[in-house]
Amino acid sequence: MARKGAKKIAEENFKRWNEALRTKNSRKVAELYSAKNAFLPTLSGDFKKGLSGAEEYFKHFLQKGPVSRVVKSEAQISEDGKTLIYSGMYDFKMGKNGNREIIRARFTFVWQKNKNGEWKIIHHHSSLKPK
Repeated sequence: MARKGAKKIAEENFKRWNEALRTKNSRKVAELYSAKNAFLPTLSGDFKKGLSGAEEYFKHFLQKGPVSRVVKSEAQISEDGKTLIYSGMYDFKMGKNGNREIIRARFTFVWQKNKNGEWKIIHHHSSLKPK
């Protein structure tokens, strides 16, 4: 699959993830992850695994009202078209309406198509951008 096709799929998957964040429903966000995912979250030193790990993290993260925006990114897709890597830099606006701050971070998402043809996150790493 061509790079443009990979980038388009990655952007669509990221849009779904970002829209799930806006619902403030941790279960809805966790449903985008594979049951056997591995997750290194932005604002936690923990290594989360599985749907319960993702849901647990997002319960707290979503309380900050995050809205993300990709600043720079690249996408690669496997030859069989079933695994997609999307990495780059993103910003989060977080905090209460009158006191929002921008958090700059790096990200890597690895999506894989499941047997039903749905893209699920099998690995997600997000960390604060070094100064």
